[in-house]
Amino acid sequence: MSFTEKEIESLNKTLKDKNPLEIVQWAVLNAKTPVVTTNFRPYEAAILYVCSKALSDIPVIWCDSGYNTPNTYRHAEEVIKLLELNVQLYVPRQTTAHRDVVMGIPDIEDPKHKVFTEQVKLEPFKRAMADFKPDVWFTNLRKGQTALRDSLDILSMGKDGVLKVSPFYYYSDAELDTYLKENNLPNEFKYFDPTKVLENRECGLHTN
Repeated sequence: MSFTEKEIESLNKTLKDKNPLEIVQWAVLNAKTPVVTTNFRPYEAAILYVCSKALSDIPVIWCDSGYNTPNTYRHAEEVIKLLELNVQLYVPRQTTAHRDVVMGIPDIEDPKHKVFTEQVKLEPFKRAMADFKPDVWFTNLRKGQTALRDSLDILSMGKDGVLKVSPFYYYSDAELDTYLKENNLPNEFKYFDPTKVLENRECGLHTN
């Protein structure tokens, strides 16, 4: 699915008045190979809910870094079962135990941190996208999370030609709390991302 910048701008104005499910349904109707990615961090149940409602067997790409908290793994199992998700699991090529011995979790200023991020997050993600070759990628990006994300919108076209769709882009945490409650969806707050350290630091997946 390819659009010009002007078309994207026009569509974003139209879609801003739609609810998240309507946005996803519109995108699914126009997509050939849609996927949704998740790490089961806070509020991820919302994007997984609307995507699975719009397309029950949509591939749910879970790139598990291997450093999730026990709470996150329990939450993931609960959501997978609740929504009957078609999870496609991608993990780093090296085990966490092995990496703990040779590298550990490097500090953000450590040159090894770039290698670490590539190993645990970027390489599994690139492998998943190469396998599925999506034309539409659903994400839970929201305005106010990082400077980069503030420059995006509900729809944005990546350099790789994949249409990124963020149906909850304009939702605040409070609005998402209400959305989860209204739809009887669980949430999770003990998530840990070893590549970010700071909550407002971009993780690297959305810079393409």
